[in-house]
Amino acid sequence: AKLIKDENCGCVPLRKTRHLIKKKKDTTCELFLQKSTKGSVVLEHVFRHINLVEVDYFGLRYCDRNHQTYWLDPAKTLSEHKELINTGPPYTLYFGIKFYAEDPCKLKEEITRYQFFLQVKQDVLQGRLPCPINTAAQLGAYAIQAELGDYDPYKHTAGYVSEYRFVPDQKEELEEAI
Repeated sequence: AKLIKDENCGCVPLRKTRHLIKKKKDTTCELFLQKSTKGSVVLEHVFRHINLVEVDYFGLRYCDRNHQTYWLDPAKTLSEHKELINTGPPYTLYFGIKFYAEDPCKLKEEITRYQFFLQVKQDVLQGRLPCPINTAAQLGAYAIQAELGDYDPYKHTAGYVSEYRFVPDQKEELEEAI
């Protein structure tokens, strides 16, 4: 999904710079902003684009040329994020969870829970959040059920689980457990 900001929003005067916001599920939100735009304005646009209400858990991060990760500071302008400015244009920011809820059951919005699900799924898949095989099997089963519904032997042929990736170096043993 692409989002091009218009002149009326106050963040696209004559000199504009392209920013790509990478969201979960490989979607991209494209913004054209001034370097004088505050981080809070960028965050508001992204949150509005996703229809996110419980915003305190989320942020935008970026990497410098040495792959060091930083969070976009809402109080600073884009030009004050020196590590970001040295990487572009275009500048790429990644949407993500800054911290997890102590009790995920208390998250009120479905979209917030879904964003948490996508983040955990991605963190496990990329090895940032290691988990034992029995936990990975249970999480994988939940993910497939959420995606495809309850198991139906007429719809789900043998090996259908292997079409999905849940952990790095996924083995057949895990797929059978799912």
